[in-house]
Amino acid sequence: MLGPGDDAAIIGAPDGRVVVSTDLLLEGRHFRRDWSTGYDVGRKAAAQNLADVAAMGATPTSLVVGLGLPADLPLSWLDALTDGLADECATIGASVAGGDVTRCDLVVIGVTALGDLGGRAPVLRSGARPGHVVAVAGRLGYAAAGWALLEAGVPADSGALREAVAGHRAPCPPYAMGPVAAGLGASAMLDVSDGLLQDLGHVAEASGVRVELDPGAFPVGDPVAAAAKELGADPLEWVLSGGEDHALAAMFPPDVRLPAEWHVVGRVVEGEGVVVYGREIGRRGWDHFG
Repeated sequence: MLGPGDDAAIIGAPDGRVVVSTDLLLEGRHFRRDWSTGYDVGRKAAAQNLADVAAMGATPTSLVVGLGLPADLPLSWLDALTDGLADECATIGASVAGGDVTRCDLVVIGVTALGDLGGRAPVLRSGARPGHVVAVAGRLGYAAAGWALLEAGVPADSGALREAVAGHRAPCPPYAMGPVAAGLGASAMLDVSDGLLQDLGHVAEASGVRVELDPGAFPVGDPVAAAAKELGADPLEWVLSGGEDHALAAMFPPDVRLPAEWHVVGRVVEGEGVVVYGREIGRRGWDHFG
């Protein structure tokens, strides 16, 4: 309702409730300027926050952004960053409502996303029940595969490898599937940011259930498979434990007819924890303080 230019923005809340999420991105921790353009970083910063809002079953409406910037940062990099933020918001009909800038030794980006539930109940992590199915919408393993290629210094000289690297630089979350899942009666949902196994572990703990996954049910994208072949890696490791793709994982009652965007990959049973049938997965996700 009122964007940048005054001391504060004004955001409409038609539902009467506002969904809020916030994240930090630190240069050298979440991105590298020699690997990603300012535009890539802008899209990534917006995406990881917009996806959190969608994971509650809400429609993202706006972002506010705090920036810490080195004094010698090229203005062209900042312009590209703001373009990336705006373009990622535009994919879901949201906007950048305002923010703040200060001087810092490294690039630091703090993003707060707001969203509207549209009259729907929020989808929490604590609602999964035994007998429900586990389904995933969006890509898994792309960001981890792209990071591995960059870390190894492998030239992305084919279309598939370039797509994997692009997946690390800027994810493609399935924002619309959050409200769709809520409308279909999803009992639990979350954004896959730290790795599917680790994130589903949060659902299992909050819901007091056990999540069992079928490794053969996961679609492995061609870019992920190509990167795995190039590096001699197991693509399923990236799919199950790689983070930053910002796919959505949700639990549904077994009689729900899911649209094609959702792939059933497991089930909820009584017990605790997350298991993968017939596979030993070493690294289970990203540890922020590891």
